[in-house]
Amino acid sequence: MTPHDHEQTYHGQSGDLSSGSTEVDDSHTKRATAWAPVLKDPVCGMSVTEQSPHHLEHEGQPYYFCSTGCQTKFSADPAKYLSKNQPGNQHSEVAAPGTIYTCPMHPEIRQVHPGNCPKCGMGLEPLMPTLDDDNPELADFSRRFWWTLPLTLIVTALAMFGHQLGWFGMATQSWVELVLSLPVVLWAGWPFFVRGVQSVINRSPNMWTLIGLGTSAAFIYSVVATVTPEVFPDTFLSMGRIAVYFEAAVVIISLTLFGQILELKARSQTSAAIKSLMGLAPKTARRILPDGTEEDVPLTHVHEGDRLRVRPGEKVPVDGAVEEGASSVDESMLTGEPLPVSKRVGDKVIGATMNTSGALVIRAEKVGAATVLSQIVQLVAQAQRSRAPMQRMADHVAGYFVMAVVAIAVITFFVWGFWGPQPSWVYGLINAVAVLIIACPCALGLATPMSIMVATGRGATHGVLFRDAAAIENFRKVDTLIVDKTGTLTEGRPTFEQAVPVQGGSANEVLRLAASLDQGSEHPLADAIVNAAREQGIALATVEEFESGSGIGVRGTVEGKRLALGNTALMQQEGVDVAILSEKADSLRVQGASVMYLATNGDLLGLLAVSDPIKASTKEAVDELKAAGIRVIMATGDGVSTAKAVAQRLGIDEFHGEVKPADKLDLVTKLQDQGHIVAMAGDGINDAPALAKADVGIAMGTGTDVAMNSAQVTLVKGDLRGISIARHLSDATIANMKQNLGFAFVYNALGVPLAAGVLYPWTGLLLSPMFAALAMSLSSASVVTNALRLRKAK
Repeated sequence: MTPHDHEQTYHGQSGDLSSGSTEVDDSHTKRATAWAPVLKDPVCGMSVTEQSPHHLEHEGQPYYFCSTGCQTKFSADPAKYLSKNQPGNQHSEVAAPGTIYTCPMHPEIRQVHPGNCPKCGMGLEPLMPTLDDDNPELADFSRRFWWTLPLTLIVTALAMFGHQLGWFGMATQSWVELVLSLPVVLWAGWPFFVRGVQSVINRSPNMWTLIGLGTSAAFIYSVVATVTPEVFPDTFLSMGRIAVYFEAAVVIISLTLFGQILELKARSQTSAAIKSLMGLAPKTARRILPDGTEEDVPLTHVHEGDRLRVRPGEKVPVDGAVEEGASSVDESMLTGEPLPVSKRVGDKVIGATMNTSGALVIRAEKVGAATVLSQIVQLVAQAQRSRAPMQRMADHVAGYFVMAVVAIAVITFFVWGFWGPQPSWVYGLINAVAVLIIACPCALGLATPMSIMVATGRGATHGVLFRDAAAIENFRKVDTLIVDKTGTLTEGRPTFEQAVPVQGGSANEVLRLAASLDQGSEHPLADAIVNAAREQGIALATVEEFESGSGIGVRGTVEGKRLALGNTALMQQEGVDVAILSEKADSLRVQGASVMYLATNGDLLGLLAVSDPIKASTKEAVDELKAAGIRVIMATGDGVSTAKAVAQRLGIDEFHGEVKPADKLDLVTKLQDQGHIVAMAGDGINDAPALAKADVGIAMGTGTDVAMNSAQVTLVKGDLRGISIARHLSDATIANMKQNLGFAFVYNALGVPLAAGVLYPWTGLLLSPMFAALAMSLSSASVVTNALRLRKAK
């Protein structure tokens, strides 16, 4: 078995697998029918499958090997091999992120080995960046460039000054130039010719098609002129020999290599943000064993449920909950929050954040790819590989661009040949080569992907995660924002205030029944009621037949009683008259409390008041959004009085109370039908339909996974000020993309006619292929450099 026996190819962004070589699947409709998972031998890295007879289990994780020898080595010292591999040989896209490669211009191209994009010829990059900065393509191009640069300089010097030095006869000089040019063209330029041939085979003409044609034409013509000069007419003679252009071919190749080196270095900086995120994770954790002893273990050996000690000045190893101790944790590297956050027993902590003061003992809840940091890295990587709608225009133009350039080069050759000054056909050849070389579809293709990569990384460092490029492009168009209340405008950690029974009832009994019923709910208001009952030492009963009322309350059976707990909408469904407590409820709502009624079999038992403090940053965020001209609307399942009280405190003019998830969805649809570009911000399961329907869904990172999966933007800290950050970043990114596209279009619009010699009849100006090569090489690097300015966007 060889490492390539089980090689798989990835198609589309879905990551589907099918065996074979690289393919292009724009429709994303191809699917694998059957495949064996690709695994890696942790010792030698060879591809293996689960059918391998050589396997063992270590710390509950299966490992597979290519031979008895590798299995024996692993058994003797597992830590040696696990220190450089993820635990277990998972499927290649999980265990070895660097093994999946994709094209920065065409993210649908995916394969499990390095190579070139079959569409544009660009070198493929790892789908998930690694902390290892080694770039094989950059190293290869640098080696080819520096080893052949002296030869290029000598050939150029001979072409310019050889006739003045008189070291050789002119015919001999042509042979010297040929010999010196061979290593440059055939070795240094070999990758370009391979890509050019591949572009023809794949029927996808691109930048390398033009470079291959241009340099080949100049070099082959010069070889023929040197070896068999007698086949050319006397008009081709120049200074005693048939004119040759070896210097044009070698300079074009050297400058193209130089341009590729600049571009590769610049492109590596676009993933600097995601690399910095990956570098945040600590390498080890201090695990507390059942007998009370402690040991330092690699982070990959930490499992859910492990108890870990985090000492002052150490990073929190994984996501978990505090079991002992108190401290302040600096979460700025993930959330952008500048001030440390106090942590007490029961509070959640995020992996890779910094423990600043006291010692903590935490219980691991999420490890590996499930941690917040890992999910952020994955989300940023996904967004960086997505395509912006603006790119469609560039793609459409680029599809015809290369063929148009080839046609212009052919026309240039014949126009100069028939009507140009003598030697007319030499002029025709050189100008045609200049046309082929100066055209650069690569700059056009890189215009938006580079901006997206930098912008998503920049947003991630400020706690704003974009799911895809479309979210960045659409955010700046938003004119209306619908916000949920609980967990979005407020802390989302409500505290119980009081229970009010109907006359003759017991407040403790109301609390006991409500808390018993709410045991089946995950809503923050329910948590507040349940926790209050337990703190008061109230014994809770078992709930049966529990059901959620989709944002208006819950129902269930407790001790044989059919209970309903929720807002007035639920009471209306139950046929319960709440008038007897309406005055008390209104007074509590005016103070900003949420009020829930408790009823059984149509009879009102009482009400419960829970308050949820407004986030300290919410007022500032709302003021910023209103100042930016965005219409802010609050929609909440809480009562109208509560909604009004919160809206007045925040200066929100339009609000809707006691709305169901369907009502939020209808509100989004209604506003869209009126022509508004609508964003929806929420954190709960009941917000998911509206988040998905909105033009831009904004989820609070402190909310539910369902909400985050339904949204296009996630605010890691749950701070609405992140919306302003996202909006400013969207504006800056779109402006940057337009600059890049404009530069690419203008560059080609001016460069191609100039290279064709359009200005020659009036100015006598011609563009040398060597200058065309320099301009072409710098164009792509200029686009990437301009995109990097987004790293400093305010």
